Amino acid sequence: MKKRFSFLSIFLLFITVLKAQTPAPVNITALAIPVNDSTYVVKAKLVSSVGWHVYGTNPDGINAPSFTFAIETVNTIGTAQFNTMPSKQKDVLFKEANVFNGDIEITQSITLHGFQPDSLHGVLLANIAKADQFMAAEIPFSIALANGKKATAFQIKLPPSATTPPTNACGAAAQDSKKSSAWTVFILGFLGGLIALITPCVFPMIPVTVSFFTKRSKTRKQGIKNGLLYGISIFLIYVLASIPFHVVGNVQPEIFNSISTNPWLNIIFFIIFIFFSISFFGFFEITLPSGIANKADAKSGLGSFGGIFFMAITLAIVSFSCTGPILGTLLVGSLQGGAWALTTGMAGFGAALALPFTLFAIFPQWLQSLPKSGGWLDTVKKVLAFLELALAFKFLSNADLVEHWGLLKREVFLGIWAIISIGLALYLRGHLLLPHDVKGVKISRFRKILGDLVIVFALILMAGILPKNAYLLKFLSGFPPPAHYSLLAKAGDSNHGLQANVVNDYQKALQLAKQENKPILIDFTGWACVNCRKMEENVWTDPVVASYIREHFILVSLYVDDKALLPIDKRFTYTSPTAGNKEIKSVGDLWATFQAENFNQVTQPLYVVLSANQQLLSNPVGYTPNIQEYLQWLQCSVAANK
Repeated sequence: MKKRFSFLSIFLLFITVLKAQTPAPVNITALAIPVNDSTYVVKAKLVSSVGWHVYGTNPDGINAPSFTFAIETVNTIGTAQFNTMPSKQKDVLFKEANVFNGDIEITQSITLHGFQPDSLHGVLLANIAKADQFMAAEIPFSIALANGKKATAFQIKLPPSATTPPTNACGAAAQDSKKSSAWTVFILGFLGGLIALITPCVFPMIPVTVSFFTKRSKTRKQGIKNGLLYGISIFLIYVLASIPFHVVGNVQPEIFNSISTNPWLNIIFFIIFIFFSISFFGFFEITLPSGIANKADAKSGLGSFGGIFFMAITLAIVSFSCTGPILGTLLVGSLQGGAWALTTGMAGFGAALALPFTLFAIFPQWLQSLPKSGGWLDTVKKVLAFLELALAFKFLSNADLVEHWGLLKREVFLGIWAIISIGLALYLRGHLLLPHDVKGVKISRFRKILGDLVIVFALILMAGILPKNAYLLKFLSGFPPPAHYSLLAKAGDSNHGLQANVVNDYQKALQLAKQENKPILIDFTGWACVNCRKMEENVWTDPVVASYIREHFILVSLYVDDKALLPIDKRFTYTSPTAGNKEIKSVGDLWATFQAENFNQVTQPLYVVLSANQQLLSNPVGYTPNIQEYLQWLQCSVAANK
């Protein structure tokens, strides 16, 4: 009997990293009393709203309130002290618990090493409750430090000359690449939908659903109408699923880059994809709670569009174990392009999934040409399992790159993909048996040929591990880590053979530009940016392009997803005219905000050319895979500087 893992458990794993933003029903006032140059006594007063109480330390793992400070140079001295002791009393949630009654005063001694900011930020962690309501609250506070100094804030906003439209309009045509990239995302989503169609969760549903429509419809005209409504419903369900991201994006435009490059979110996707791949191998099933599908299915009995729409929802739910990994890849892959890129990708996915259901409902006689469900579907599912396993390591690689852990250097990543490819080849050739496979079953010629092709792919991966053979892997640009993220890398090595004059230091690049009287080529890039790697490995490696950039520009690469913390004396709060206050703590925070505030774009790569006196020389361009088009833009930008 197959083991079953509810998708709910995976969903809960996902939401554990999301912190509630609901204001806690507890107010805090705090101050820091200096003892000497580096030591303070932090005193805080907690005032709970009516009916709420704060827990002390309890055996059930419920802890008393404690401080967490935002900077890593704070050391606590001893433990927090309270002006009163908690009393043991009856509790709705824990039967009996240690609880603080009334207002609480908390005292904590701390020392600060190195630079002291003029204010100290942090949160007070407290477990609070009211009757049967419980909240693990994170209450933010900000305390002035008498011995502190104001941090040096980077000038985010450039002068107007750097952002006003250039007199030379070169690059305007290249901006049309956004439209072409939108079509690319749509096509990728469409291909993902086509792959989902041949999975065991979706393919058998086609004849069943079409037969339902043909039997239910009294006339062929009604059958065509119902089929069209069903297809439109499937399409709408996937498009509507992207709407929440538009709401989030209107609040903070850089949120999509933050989500797609967040190391912990990428690790969670790594874990989820490992679960999905093991399930697809046949070791267990991942299902949504049956109650959800049953409720949706019950609604499908309604007449007209309402019933048909709920039939489409039922399809989306019951097929999720197969479509989920594809949608997850689409989600993370398209988020760097913003909410509209995600909507475009979801539209492509929905269109591909809806197309056969609609066409077969209109032309039911075509069903006779469909291959019968059988063992080939199980083969497709297990091939997808290998692909999901490979994608899982791509998510882990994203986290590794932005955090610079050094776990998956290029050689290690390629080696893992080669091993997965060899496993897939052995399975396709019949040498590796997985659950529900039968020994001795005849392997089709097509499977054997496909297995041979996968072996060739594995050999290319292994050959490409050597730096001298890196050209063999150009077709994979963006998926493996960059060439300089290598076990063999030396200081100063670059992943594109075109070393940036400056990395993550715009002011230094500006200084060099003035000294050498050259324009600045700003490369807004990211460690986890696929299209950035494609540009670096396929366009910047062109000898003419590389030579032209070296001779005519000061190249500065600004990594918008770099999680390295800025020095404490460089961290500050930036007030945006549109997005409000934003804490600039990491290198990525700084350059993502710098890009968004000055050039109104949050996608990578983005290339901007400024003169030495910070005048915009051409229209910024994004992903431009055409070498000649990109070279013409560079030449036009230099011409505008004369």
